[in-house]
Amino acid sequence: MTKPRPFISQRVAAVPPSGIRRFFDIAATMEDVISLGIGEPDFTTPEPILRAGIEALQRGETHYSSNSGLMELRRAIAEHLDRTYGQTYNPASEILITVGVSEALYLACVATLDPGDEVIIPEPCFVSYAPEVIFAGGTPVMVPTYAENEWQVTAAEIEAAVTGRTKAVLLGYPNNPTGAVMSRERLNAIASVVKRHDLLVISDELYDRLVYGVEHVCFPSLPGMYSRTILLMGFSKAEAMTGWRIGYAAAPAEILGMMRRVHQYTIMCAPTVSQYAALAALREGAPYVTEMRAEYDRRRRLIVDGLNAIGLTCVEPKGAFYAFPSIAITGMDENEFAEKLLEEERVAVVPGSAFGAAGKGHVRCSYATAYEKIEQALERMQRFVRRHG
Repeated sequence: MTKPRPFISQRVAAVPPSGIRRFFDIAATMEDVISLGIGEPDFTTPEPILRAGIEALQRGETHYSSNSGLMELRRAIAEHLDRTYGQTYNPASEILITVGVSEALYLACVATLDPGDEVIIPEPCFVSYAPEVIFAGGTPVMVPTYAENEWQVTAAEIEAAVTGRTKAVLLGYPNNPTGAVMSRERLNAIASVVKRHDLLVISDELYDRLVYGVEHVCFPSLPGMYSRTILLMGFSKAEAMTGWRIGYAAAPAEILGMMRRVHQYTIMCAPTVSQYAALAALREGAPYVTEMRAEYDRRRRLIVDGLNAIGLTCVEPKGAFYAFPSIAITGMDENEFAEKLLEEERVAVVPGSAFGAAGKGHVRCSYATAYEKIEQALERMQRFVRRHG
């Protein structure tokens, strides 16, 4: 009997499922679990943004927008980027509204990578980075970062990974999972490497408005970097709009035109109602972002101090809403630690290796949950470490 031929793409089958989901699935079957695992704000979308979405529905704004998105929204984004970072984009040809930053990343990879092109990716990093490069036919080249450097990648580390096949560098700062924020000095050094080797940069800056006591530097605003950067931004985190699935990409017209082409055939357009909500977020959301950021900062100080006091040493995160402590004191690896902590103390964290090999020996703890729950989680983790440390 002839063996049936496989119908599954080998490229897709070779990519393992997300290492984040397994612990959420287990936690969902248990009672009294405090989750420090999920990377989602516990805030409800601010009222003016909600109202804008509702009013858009009531007006009957339930049809397709243009492929690129509402022109009014693209103009507002262009004004925001110019005002905030001094970087000018043409809203007609250089900004594309996407279904979250996840789609924007997919478009950036598919529109720019040919089979065998290498993309340098500092890790630990968001779980989608390497898979999206692979799905586009490219080859991810992972470059480890270290707690000793506050999880910031250096220009020398990037340059050491450059080969004749290197086409792009994929940066994600402020970083998920480490909370690292890149200094202007280090980004300028990376920009010099990028220019010297004629590389493209895909810069995921979704957490740009969630930084604490430091400056966020927008990569395309650096000298000479606008023409070789795809900027990925969105509303999910700072504006607490994860479920609205709305983001955007900004890039030179030639690059963005190819991203739009893929978007055109794949998605058509981002959800129209969500686009009107995003417009309200840009016009009215700033005070709410400031308020939520202040609360994240309060939680950040609690969790970092608490983890270090327990003995789970943690570099101070300067952005996003994640802490990335070492679990070396327990003698366990990150998977065993996460499984036993969930089983024994009902606290869910994510093993650091879910974010790449450089995350081994660490776990990600999200502080996008209530202050009181973080306090309880730290008490439970202290008991756990006393037993196993």
